[in-house]
Amino acid sequence: MRFTRVLGLIFGLIMIFALLGACSNEVKPPATTDTTTEKPGTEEEDTSKGSTPRNETLYVNGLQWGPPSTFSPLGGNPSFPVAYANSRSLVYENLFMINMLDGALEPLLGTSYEWTNDTTLHIELNPDAKWNDGEAFTSEDVVYSYELGNKYPISWSNFWEAIESVEADGENAVNINLKQDNPNRLTVLDSLQLVPMMPKHVWEEIEKTHNNDIAVIREEVNPEPVGTGPYKMHTFDNQKITLIRDDNYWGQQLFGGLPAPKYISHVIYKDNAAGSLAFSKGEVDVSQQFIPQVWKMWEDGAPIKTYLEDKPYYLPGSMPSIFFNTTKEGLDNPDVRRAIAMAIDYDKISELAMSGYSGEMKPSITLDTPSESKYVDQDAIKSLQWTTDVDAANELLDSIGAKKGADGIRVLDGVRLGPWEIEAPYGWSDWNASLEIVAQNAKAIGIEIRTNFPEAPVWTNNRQTGKFDIIMDTPAGAVSPSQPWNRARTIMYSEGVAPIGEMAFWNWGRYKNERADELIKEIPTVTDEAKLKEMYTELTKIYLEDVPTIPLMYRPWVFHTVNESVWEGFATDGDGSNIPPQISIDGAGIKDLYQIKNK
Repeated sequence: MRFTRVLGLIFGLIMIFALLGACSNEVKPPATTDTTTEKPGTEEEDTSKGSTPRNETLYVNGLQWGPPSTFSPLGGNPSFPVAYANSRSLVYENLFMINMLDGALEPLLGTSYEWTNDTTLHIELNPDAKWNDGEAFTSEDVVYSYELGNKYPISWSNFWEAIESVEADGENAVNINLKQDNPNRLTVLDSLQLVPMMPKHVWEEIEKTHNNDIAVIREEVNPEPVGTGPYKMHTFDNQKITLIRDDNYWGQQLFGGLPAPKYISHVIYKDNAAGSLAFSKGEVDVSQQFIPQVWKMWEDGAPIKTYLEDKPYYLPGSMPSIFFNTTKEGLDNPDVRRAIAMAIDYDKISELAMSGYSGEMKPSITLDTPSESKYVDQDAIKSLQWTTDVDAANELLDSIGAKKGADGIRVLDGVRLGPWEIEAPYGWSDWNASLEIVAQNAKAIGIEIRTNFPEAPVWTNNRQTGKFDIIMDTPAGAVSPSQPWNRARTIMYSEGVAPIGEMAFWNWGRYKNERADELIKEIPTVTDEAKLKEMYTELTKIYLEDVPTIPLMYRPWVFHTVNESVWEGFATDGDGSNIPPQISIDGAGIKDLYQIKNK
């Protein structure tokens, strides 16, 4: 079982990295995909063939690139709308919905949760919840869904590193018991909004049919998913996936009615350009694609808008950063790393690489959002936060004795400060452009950095094995209850990290600080808010003093852009709705579907 859990952890991390890569960069569809830019249907067209009335259909894009393969959450690469953590509220619901605005877990299949002791989380379930085949949703389904991750190496197996058991407490309640040697509350809270609830009466039979062989179970297409969500599968082919509303949806009392769109459809476009063109023409209503200079789309009066009216247009949800290999001579010096941080022109990165979608950089282990910045005493860290200041960076290097050679490159204690390679995957245009700026900025302080853009699999291997000088990645990019702890762990936690040359799944720079390890280990067990703030502030100070990574930009968790040619009333900043810009179909963002209406 231990071997299975280790495999599960690895598989889960790989799935998360793959997801973050998709969310944090321009999505690249497979070159061999046979796709189309098919226009949405009209009211006269036959809905049984996949064409649906335009005024009843919400079109989304940016979540599916290529023909669908499986609609099973147990599959290796599930298709829309069951892909892990991007459309969690449509078919396979979770116990709670994450709201990226405040980090809150809002009721869904679960109505409430509380810690009854240091290691037991009690969850009350909604007694009205039903599967779309009419069967009641019960505590046995919750236990079964969690146990799948303990039994097989799947997307949510990693939660069993902290979970000892999941037990039914009557028909409409469950208890999640933590391991005594790893009572990580934050990880378990993450599971509440990530583990998809699976119908035991359906999947138990599938398991038996395939002799509990996960390799065979993964091949299950699951063309008509039995879920608790407000939508069911309608039609799908290589060009489009369409869902139809379940008018018997159990959650009508919870949400005050049914979602406005009868259908939700995802056309599979051949590339970003085709998807953006369709969006600009009103053929797509909600886009989760990177759109350069999005403001140009509404300059001529088109009813297109982002959640924020002005720059940066999108809410920050992650911090793509550069990781230093702290075992390399020269880069093992925190003053050298700080000088590089001070030399970087963050405004230029935002404007040229990110179309202005990144706000003012405020270095920290937390995002500059209320849901995260509340954990740190901002006044206490201000003196340690760097800004772009080339003169100060040069003065710092001078002060530690790093002298420029004849070629203008500095030498410190006999070690030339470069050339060091800085990596990001080839074709990730915003990241590539960012690293070109970093390399150029480094020259101004006498440090030589050269860009290297390998294919993504090479980059992944280099990052995990430590075969790099400086490398770009997004540390723990998803918005979740475990932030900012999860980000700090990904950057700084050294326990269990393999040495250079072996595979590591966090702390790729092999940074070590005993006090940081102590804080990261203890934080998940602390409930006192004042103590938590004190601990996070201390951890942030260590981060800012040692500079194991440099955040280059803020990026949205998802690119939520809407065209109100057909549907109007999508949530925006300051409207008082507390509906997050989560593409209207994921987490608490699904509440958008209950307030939009036809024009």
